[in-house]
Amino acid sequence: MAMTHGIDGDQLAAEIPRLRRYARALTRSSQAADDLVQDCLERAWRKGHHWEPGTDLCAWLFTLMHNVYVNGLRRKRPETEPLGHTEYADPRALAHDSDLKLRDLEQALAILPPEQREVLLLVCLEEMRYEQVAAVTGVPIGTVMSRLHRARERMRGFMAGEKQPGGRPAIRRVK
Repeated sequence: MAMTHGIDGDQLAAEIPRLRRYARALTRSSQAADDLVQDCLERAWRKGHHWEPGTDLCAWLFTLMHNVYVNGLRRKRPETEPLGHTEYADPRALAHDSDLKLRDLEQALAILPPEQREVLLLVCLEEMRYEQVAAVTGVPIGTVMSRLHRARERMRGFMAGEKQPGGRPAIRRVK
């Protein structure tokens, strides 16, 4: 495929699976994730001349996706999304303990503040280094480390059945 705007279309296509996985985890909705990836790729194609060949294309794309996602959140504020709005499988259809744990994990991720969820997903799911996450999110490394620590602590508490902030009971696995 011919080079246009500094980015090869094959290079972009190779990053789509990682972008989709991260977008799905961020938005908790397959439709919103597809829209986010599409917006990110469209912006990457338009602004491809800003990418410097030889640098990490994936980190650059994640930065674009982060900016698109944050801008979308700012437009939606002060709307809050209720927990029940996310696309989870019907609990009655979950037959195995591992399926229940996965559902609990998804629900716990949904409860995290977006800044903490984003850092947790970039480090744990996408296996990015702190420096990369700082570049993607536009915050200092210390802030990345702090958000990651708080996210991990909250996740441990949710998964252990502790109460959530506000006194609501935490997610419980029913056997």
